[in-house]
Amino acid sequence: MLETIDHAEIRELRLARPPVNALDPALVERLRTTIEAAPADGARALVLSGAQGLFSAGLDVPALLALDRTAMRAFWSDFFSLCAAIARSPIPVVAALTGHSPAGGAVLATFCDYRIMARGPFRIGLNEVQVGLSVPDCIQAGLRRLVGTYRAERLMVAGTMVEAEQALAIGFVDELVDVDHVVPRALVWLGELLQLPPQAMAQTRRLARADLAAVFADVAAFPVDDFVEGWFSDESQATLQALVARLRSKAG
Repeated sequence: MLETIDHAEIRELRLARPPVNALDPALVERLRTTIEAAPADGARALVLSGAQGLFSAGLDVPALLALDRTAMRAFWSDFFSLCAAIARSPIPVVAALTGHSPAGGAVLATFCDYRIMARGPFRIGLNEVQVGLSVPDCIQAGLRRLVGTYRAERLMVAGTMVEAEQALAIGFVDELVDVDHVVPRALVWLGELLQLPPQAMAQTRRLARADLAAVFADVAAFPVDDFVEGWFSDESQATLQALVARLRSKAG
């Protein structure tokens, strides 16, 4: 489900939930708790990675459709807490986007310090609207911070997925490298950061990311119930069920 690989002071957290690293309640909880525990375990930086060709396909829609309102509320609370763990992490986090990164995969990346994506026919985007879901404001804040308010609006309202080259051009990601070099390049980038005077770097980083941290200052106050109701709306359920039917048809 989640592999932990230590590279000296840098800890790689590799999503390992075949076939597509979809985010279900168990993986979200495991990833959140592992990120939160990393500084106390001695890690000075983190890399989030996935399989070659696919970072994460986003939410595990079939699994989530089986949840009732109580379980769904618990999931969304935990998912927002995972975003908060990345956004407020006291140590740097790099997203090593080893391939496609739609929806939830893109969400996690937006809150990292840096994003390195595989060069090639891979796409990234917050395509929630296309599957019948709204994008909550806390998630929107992450994309606005990267690409600007108006461009973020256009991308999210249409649920647009952009290819790697365009993602680099608009600032959605910071670098493109060959898929085999995504994780090694993330380690190099973090290694160079960790060679800087640690107190000066950490304090400057805290100040630079204060706006992002403020978005997640009180996750308990998020309107989770509103989002749960949206999930169970007729429109969302019909769109999500149709998505699952298409996926099963392709698998068959």
